[in-house]
Amino acid sequence: EGLSVTAIARRTGTKLREVKTALAVAENAVAASAIQEHQLTLDQAAVLIEFDGDDEVRGDLIKAATTDPAQFAHAAQRARDDKARARTKADTEADLVGRGYTILDSDPGYHETEYTRISELLTADDQRVTVENIENIDGRAAHVRVYADNDANVIYFIRDAKMAGFHTYGGSQSKSGPMTEEEKAERRTLIANNKAWASAEIVRREWLTELLSRKTLPKDTTLVIAKALTAHRQAISTATREGNELAHRLLGLEPSGYFETDKLAALIAQTPAKAQHVALAVVLGACESVTSKQTWRYPSPTDAAYFAQLEAWGYGLSEVEQIVTEEAAVERATQA
Repeated sequence: EGLSVTAIARRTGTKLREVKTALAVAENAVAASAIQEHQLTLDQAAVLIEFDGDDEVRGDLIKAATTDPAQFAHAAQRARDDKARARTKADTEADLVGRGYTILDSDPGYHETEYTRISELLTADDQRVTVENIENIDGRAAHVRVYADNDANVIYFIRDAKMAGFHTYGGSQSKSGPMTEEEKAERRTLIANNKAWASAEIVRREWLTELLSRKTLPKDTTLVIAKALTAHRQAISTATREGNELAHRLLGLEPSGYFETDKLAALIAQTPAKAQHVALAVVLGACESVTSKQTWRYPSPTDAAYFAQLEAWGYGLSEVEQIVTEEAAVERATQA
C-alpha cells in the first residue's frame, strides 16, 4: 500500500505495463470479477474497461474470450471501431441539428417522394443545388452514414423542392424502384464485411508487428520467403520500388525518406542477425500492401496462400478473413 507503480514493478520483477494493467483491472469491479467468474486473462479483462457502461459489448467480449479466444482481439477491435464510428455519427448529427436540419434515421432512397436528394436538383438558373443553397430553407434534412474509414458521409435532402424554387434534371425526377429484400441483404453484408475487414486489418498488422519482434522466427521462415519471391513477386516488386513503407512500419521504423539512407539496409548493416527479420518484413509488407476491402470479395489464390500461411503461424483469422481461404478451398474443390 502506498507504493508507486514503478516501485511495485521493481519489487515484484514485473513489467511496468503489466503492473499498470493489473491495478486498472483491480479498480474496476466488472473487469476484476470477469477474471474470477470467466477466467479471462489480465489483458482481456483490461479491454472490458474500455466499454464501461455497455453491457452488451462486454457480454460479447466475454463470450468471445470463453468460447473462441482466437477471435477476442478481432471482437475487441470491431467494438472499438463501432464505438468510434458511433461517436463520429453523433457529433456530425449534433452539428447538423444545430444548423436546423432534421436527421433522417434511414436513407429515403431515390424511389421515395417525401424527400428529394439535393444531388438530383437544379436551381432556377440550372445550377446544381449545393448545401449552401439549402442552409436557410425550411424542410432541409440529412442522413449520416459512417463507413469503415470512420469519415462521416452526409446525404442532404429537401422536403419540398418545388416550393424552394428547385427543379429536377429535365424537369422530372427519374427514380428507380425500391431495392428488393435480396439487394438490401447484400448491401448490409457488404457494409458489415467492409467494416469487419478494416478492424481485422488493425489486429492483423499488430500481430505481424509482434511476430517480427520475436527473437526467433518460425522454423519455415526461409522457405516462406523463398516461395514469396516467386508467388508474390509482383507485390514485392511494387512495394520495393515504392520504398517498402509497410515493411518499415511492421519493424517499428518510420519509412525512409526519398533522399534518406534506406533504414532497412542500415538495420541489417548494424545488426546482421536481423537480416531474416528484414527479409520477412519486406515479404509481409508487400503482401499486406495489396490487401484491401476488395480482398474478401474477390480473393485470389495468392491472397488465400498468404492468409493460410498466417493462420499456420498461429494468427487467428477473423470471420471475414476466413472468407478468403474458404473461397479458395471451394474453387479448388470445384476444379478437382
